[in-house]
Amino acid sequence: MQSKIRFINRDASPFLVGIIILFLAAIIVIAIFFSLRNDPIHSIISDDQVISVLYVFEKDQKPLCTYVLMCYPKTKKAAIYDIPQELGMLIHQINRVDRLETLYDPDNISNYMNEINKLLKTDILFSIVINTDDLVKAVDLIEGVELFIPLKVELNDDDGLVMFSSGINHLDGDKALSYISYKSPDEDRETSIFRRQRFFISFLKRQAEMNEALRKTPVSRVYHSLMKTNLGLRSRIILFDIFAGIDFDRINIHLVGGTMRLVSEKMLLIPFYDGSLIKDIVRQGLTTLRDTEDSSMGVRVFTVEVLNGTTVSGLAGRTAEILSGFGYDILSVGNADNFNYDRTIVIDRSGFDGAAKKFAEIIRCNNIMHESDINEEGNMEIQTLEYKSDFTLIIGRDFNVSGRYVSTN
Repeated sequence: MQSKIRFINRDASPFLVGIIILFLAAIIVIAIFFSLRNDPIHSIISDDQVISVLYVFEKDQKPLCTYVLMCYPKTKKAAIYDIPQELGMLIHQINRVDRLETLYDPDNISNYMNEINKLLKTDILFSIVINTDDLVKAVDLIEGVELFIPLKVELNDDDGLVMFSSGINHLDGDKALSYISYKSPDEDRETSIFRRQRFFISFLKRQAEMNEALRKTPVSRVYHSLMKTNLGLRSRIILFDIFAGIDFDRINIHLVGGTMRLVSEKMLLIPFYDGSLIKDIVRQGLTTLRDTEDSSMGVRVFTVEVLNGTTVSGLAGRTAEILSGFGYDILSVGNADNFNYDRTIVIDRSGFDGAAKKFAEIIRCNNIMHESDINEEGNMEIQTLEYKSDFTLIIGRDFNVSGRYVSTN
């Protein structure tokens, strides 16, 4: 009897081990399932929402540059909004108009992020802050970034000699920091902004290219440690997997535009139309990101020529600046062949169905023509254009003098 009992026990032990293994496996699967369900990035993907991330490059505990990256995982489209540090607004926490950067606290950027949320009228849930010391390490970890620099740079600034050759430059961490930090006395504000924007795009692109390496332990943990973020390690890996599918060569950066004004002895950039314009730009941008019908048109940067057909001075320039904020590439700004255009005209030569209508809606214009139609009608003389842009906008007397839209049709 005893030997029989021992036999049964020996026979049951593999079965019990199997049950235990299955039980543990079930626990792991359930844990992973609930972990994914509770992961904020995964939840946004499941809810079919756009992901918005605040990126800050921080120098001396102040923002050197700030960007909001929005992407829609389903279409793999993205847009970036550049938030200037001299941006002026009514800051309710201090009850006065001041620079946005006044709110920046390196230990808690929630107030700073909340004001940007209000500015763009969106929901930015995630933030990634990289100070300049850690940015050097991050760039080295992704084996440098490549940038095209059109003109040779050679100057002495506060940090010593800065040199960059013209053409393609491969920048390590130290070179990258010099590139976004140097101050040239001959460089205007727009050029400096564009330089940092190009670096940010190149940084994101290289990060995407190195994504597989950045997913591996311990590299992933080292890279994560270089950021101050409200994303956990798993969430950050999921987010960067999404970024890896974005074509950063085709992405647009929209600069929050405005007018420089002296307020309380400070030069502040007051947003156009009290901030309503940038909200319109973001709203249209979100629609474009979600557009699954024509992804080729969604990522294409359309070119525009703006011509003033009225006697109102500077109207074409103001309009061009607004259109640039919507992501259009302004090839030229000038006067039309005469100043007697009663109606504003959009001339379409883009070759994309619906592109001209979408462009015209920004300025509330319903007078759209194709170049071939104009030539066939023969009753309208349009000057020969030096640039063959996708659209030519000829501003007429029906256009609002502020350069925003057609006031009557």
